Amino acid sequence: MSIRPEYPRPQFVRDTWMSLNGTWEFRMDDGHVGMAQRWYEKGEFDRTIAVPFCYQSPLSGIGETEFHDVVWYRRTVRLPREAENKRVVLHFGAVDYDASVWVDGRLACTHEGGNASFSADVTDLLAEETEEHTIVVRAQDYFEDLALPRGKQYWKEKGEVMWFRNMTGIWQSVWLEFVDSVSLSRARFTPHLDTNEIEIETRIEGLAPDARADLEIKISFDGKTIARERIEAGALETRRINLKDFNDHGFGRWWSPEKPNLYDVEFALYVEGDVTDRVTSYFGMRKISVEDGKVCLNNKPYPMKLVLDQGYFHDGILTAPSDEAIRLDVELCKQMGFNGMRKHQMVADPRYLYWCDKLGVLVWGEAANAYAYSEDYAYRMTREWGEIIRRDYNHPCIVAWVPLNESWGVPDILIDPKQRHHAMSLYHFTKSIDSTRLVLSNDGWEHCLSDLCTVHDYSRDRLTLLDRYSDLERILNDMPGRKFVYAPGYRYGGEPIMVTEFGGVNLRILEESPAVTPCASDEREFLEQVTDVIHPMVVSGLVQGYCYTQLTDTETEICGLLTWDRKPKIPLDVIRRINEGEIPTAF
Repeated sequence: MSIRPEYPRPQFVRDTWMSLNGTWEFRMDDGHVGMAQRWYEKGEFDRTIAVPFCYQSPLSGIGETEFHDVVWYRRTVRLPREAENKRVVLHFGAVDYDASVWVDGRLACTHEGGNASFSADVTDLLAEETEEHTIVVRAQDYFEDLALPRGKQYWKEKGEVMWFRNMTGIWQSVWLEFVDSVSLSRARFTPHLDTNEIEIETRIEGLAPDARADLEIKISFDGKTIARERIEAGALETRRINLKDFNDHGFGRWWSPEKPNLYDVEFALYVEGDVTDRVTSYFGMRKISVEDGKVCLNNKPYPMKLVLDQGYFHDGILTAPSDEAIRLDVELCKQMGFNGMRKHQMVADPRYLYWCDKLGVLVWGEAANAYAYSEDYAYRMTREWGEIIRRDYNHPCIVAWVPLNESWGVPDILIDPKQRHHAMSLYHFTKSIDSTRLVLSNDGWEHCLSDLCTVHDYSRDRLTLLDRYSDLERILNDMPGRKFVYAPGYRYGGEPIMVTEFGGVNLRILEESPAVTPCASDEREFLEQVTDVIHPMVVSGLVQGYCYTQLTDTETEICGLLTWDRKPKIPLDVIRRINEGEIPTAF
C-alpha cells in the first residue's frame, strides 16, 4: 500500500512527478559525527523509516520518543522515462527543523524552518554514469531551544498539560517533478470581487533574454470556459482578467462555506511555438473585510463560527495518516455546524487547505510559535512566516493570518518595546505581502495593532458569559485571570470583537486518555456544559464570531468535541443545533 500517494501541492499541479514517500534508510546521529564521516557519500544506515512520518510517530515504524536531535535519511531512486531531457526538481513539504540535502554525494540545498516547504533543481547534480541516484537528508532539531518556532512541540520527551510530542525530520511529503528548461514556477491569484476580476501573477524560470514565450490561460467553471487569453510573457507577468460573471444574489459563483465555488485554471507555456509546460490550478472569488465593526464575507456581515484544530493524529502526530483522514476532519467540522477552523500553533498541510477550499470551510492560518524571544528567533520567524504565506496565498479558504498567539515568542510584550515592535513588524510584513486578509498581531490578549479584537476566555458559567459579552466595557476591562487585552500604547478602535478561544469542556471517553479535571461526569453533563459556553456567544449582540476549543482530544487533552480517533462525544447534529442558537436538553 502506498503511503500518502496523492499529489502534495494541489494548487499547482503537473502530471510529470514521482512520489518519494515510503521506505527510506534511516540513522540517528547522537554523536554528530555524520558530517565528518561524510555519511552523504557513504555510511551504514542501520534502520528504515516510513516517510513522511517522523521517527517519534508509530506510523514511521519507529515510534520512539527519546530525543535524537540529528537524524539522517537515504533513498536510492531510478528516474522514470518522463524525466528524460527534463529538469529534475526535488520537493520537500516540510522538514523539522534544519535540513541539508545531497544528491549523488553533492550538496543540493539547505533550509531552515520546520513548517515551510522548499525545493531544489538537482539536475546538474545527477551522476551521469549511473541509472540510480542517491538522495541523502540530514535533519537537525533543537529540542531545548525555547526561541525555536515549534508550536505545541514540548521541550521534554513526553507530552504533558497542553504540550505534545516532538517531531524531528521529514514530516510532509517528498516528491520529484520533471520540467522543461523553461517552465512556470509560480502563479499567484488575487480575487477582486468588486470589479469581478481575477489578478494572476506568473513567474517563468529559465527564459533566455532573446527568447519568446507565450502563456495561455484558460479559466473555466463547472466545465464551461469563462475566459481564455494568450499573452506574450516575460519572466514576471501580472494580468487581470474579467470573469464576466454576475452579482451574487444566490446564483453567482462567489466562494463561501455555503457555496464553495471554485474556478479551474489551465496554464500552457509556449516557447518558440512549442509547449514546454502545462500546469493546472484553481481559485475562489471571495472577499473578507471589516465594515462598521462587522466581519464581512463577500460584502455581507458573516459571523464566524470556528472550532480550534490542533491537527494532531494518534499515530502520525502532525502528519495525517491519509488524505481521507484530512477530509474527514473537514467534513466533521461542517457537520457540527461550524463554518471554519483555526489551525492552532501549526501550519496546515496543503491537502488540508485543499479540502477546506473544496468543501467550504474558513481557515485561520497560524504560525508555530516559539516560547522565548531572541534576535535569532525574530530572524527565523520572519523568514519562515514569509515562506508560509507565499506557499498558501492562493487558498480561498484562508481568511485570516495569525503570526502570534497569546504572546508566545514575545512573553514580555507588556514591558518590552522590542517585542512590541516585533509583533507590529509581523503585522505590517504580513499586510505588505497580503492585503486581502485579516491579520492579528497577537491573538487572545496584549494586542498591538490588529484587524480584530480577539479575546480568550475559558469561563464556564453561562450567566457570567451572557453578562460579559453584552457589554463592551466588560469585555475590554473585566476579564478575571486574563492579561490586558491591549499592549501599552495601543487601544480598542472599533474592531470586530471575537472570542477566539473558549470552551475547553472536558469529557474522558477513552481509557487511554489522560485524567484531566474538571471533567464532565457523562455525556449529558458534557452537553450542558458545552451549551453553557457556546450559547452566550451565539446570542451576544457584540461578539462577531467565536472559536470553540476544540475539535478533537489530543494525547494530553480531553476537551475535544471528538475523541482522538474522531468519534463524536455527543451527536454531531446536537452540536450543530447549539451553534444555531438552540439549547438542546436531550440527544
